[in-house]
Amino acid sequence: MIARLRGLLTRLSPGEVLVDVEGVGYRVHTPVTLWEALKDGTETELWISSYVREDRFDLYGFVEQSERMLFERFLAQQGIGPKLALELCSIPQSTLLQAIQQQNPALLLSVKGVGKKKAEKILLDLRSLADSSPELFALQPGASGMQHTTLDPDAIEALQCLGYSSSQVLHALQKLSPDLTTTEDRVTAALQTL
Repeated sequence: MIARLRGLLTRLSPGEVLVDVEGVGYRVHTPVTLWEALKDGTETELWISSYVREDRFDLYGFVEQSERMLFERFLAQQGIGPKLALELCSIPQSTLLQAIQQQNPALLLSVKGVGKKKAEKILLDLRSLADSSPELFALQPGASGMQHTTLDPDAIEALQCLGYSSSQVLHALQKLSPDLTTTEDRVTAALQTL
């Protein structure tokens, strides 16, 4: 299996990149948040998870090994395919940590395709993963103190109704100042960053 690719990157449609490794182009699916951060023509290294079925062979790429491990952990759960696992990987790790700490499956309900039962099951698996591998949820340097606040479900829903994906919404809300106290203020501030 392919474990890592290093080469020149070309962005394709949202969530897909082409990594040219010495003349061989590999199409790799990425979380939308990563796709937005990548730049065309740059030398890039991605950790790869290969997804092989009798009718497909897909590659999923991540910047950090911990992100790949989360993706594979999501895939191991019954009822979660690669598309949903990739969407779950777009949720900021600090938000996942917040959901685990508060035992709040509502934070996962913002992901398309995740209902209440599935969110509770995912949360249970994430909790055991956090207990066995806490380094996966370590906050990156410069990350906000979002894990100490609560995401506003009404703001999440309002922004999703405006057509933004759950990963875009969660990243935008995570960056907001904790001084914003109303849903309206949060939505207005988030729209300015989207």
